[in-house]
Amino acid sequence: MSEIDRKALWVVRELGLPAIIRGCPSCRTQRHHPTGKVRVNASGKLLDVWLLIGCDHCGRTSKVPVHERIHVSALDHDRLVRFENNDPAIVRELATDMSLARRTSYRLDWDGTWALETDQPFYDVQSAEAAPMEVVVRFELPAPIRVVKLLMAGFGLSRSAVWRMVHSDQIRLPMGMDNRVREDFTFQVAPAPDNPIRLCCLK
Repeated sequence: MSEIDRKALWVVRELGLPAIIRGCPSCRTQRHHPTGKVRVNASGKLLDVWLLIGCDHCGRTSKVPVHERIHVSALDHDRLVRFENNDPAIVRELATDMSLARRTSYRLDWDGTWALETDQPFYDVQSAEAAPMEVVVRFELPAPIRVVKLLMAGFGLSRSAVWRMVHSDQIRLPMGMDNRVREDFTFQVAPAPDNPIRLCCLK
């Protein structure tokens, strides 16, 4: 690729926290959201820490175990204070923690939690006259998003157009376009090739 002439910043903005999908013991519906509170219970030197969530349908409060019977000395003091003070940042961290979701057998629904914001004015990336460009993608929210979905949103293109650009090496990615990403990355865009790849086999 020739020297980069343009740079663009794309930011995955946070619109809200993901829904926690697990059965409610009262009404048997599935969707919950954090109440904004963490409960800490001490029994001697042992602690239990729970994230409190509320059912979207009936409002029942349930507990998600974060730590069970952990010795107080094994928990960072500053983190314990944040638990006890219902620190919004710690609630957000727990609410978006996919490892916690797997460990406690629920899933996260990220629909409607993010929007892509770009600093990029109209730019015809499909043009052979387009200048080479580097795009930095930053995540305000660690939502797992397919790369192709980000490209479609960022460039305002169809999936087939994105596929053509990736497979003609016009868009150069550090991962597959069907991968899910949730951390910052950078990719490059080159001018359109003179003989773009045909889409006769694309379904």
